[in-house]
Amino acid sequence: MSNPKIIIAIAAFLLAIAVAAGAFGAHALKSSLTPERLETWQTAVQYHAWHALGLMLIALIGTQFQIVVTWPATLILAGILIFSGSLYVLCLSGISWFGAITPIGGVAFITGWILFGVQLFKTP
Repeated sequence: MSNPKIIIAIAAFLLAIAVAAGAFGAHALKSSLTPERLETWQTAVQYHAWHALGLMLIALIGTQFQIVVTWPATLILAGILIFSGSLYVLCLSGISWFGAITPIGGVAFITGWILFGVQLFKTP
């Protein structure tokens, strides 16, 4: 994922999915999930959307400062898939051990942002 155009396109699709997931949760799942699980769904959507926007930002800033953003972008993408994905599956399936996977996605988010910051500091 070193091509900024591809990263931005992926982020755009992820944002569309986040909007759809938010609407799905607000309408289709509202009556079938407990308030706690609905809150979990909303958390998944929020992290999904914010980090998809962040992925766009990483690509744009990477282009502006001419830095390679492959690792930060990959880790943010992995974070979305693992963090939000595990919460989506948890809510839809009720299989509680999916919640144990969620922190791995959080670590991917944190690591991606730290790597991005380090790369910016290292760039003249």
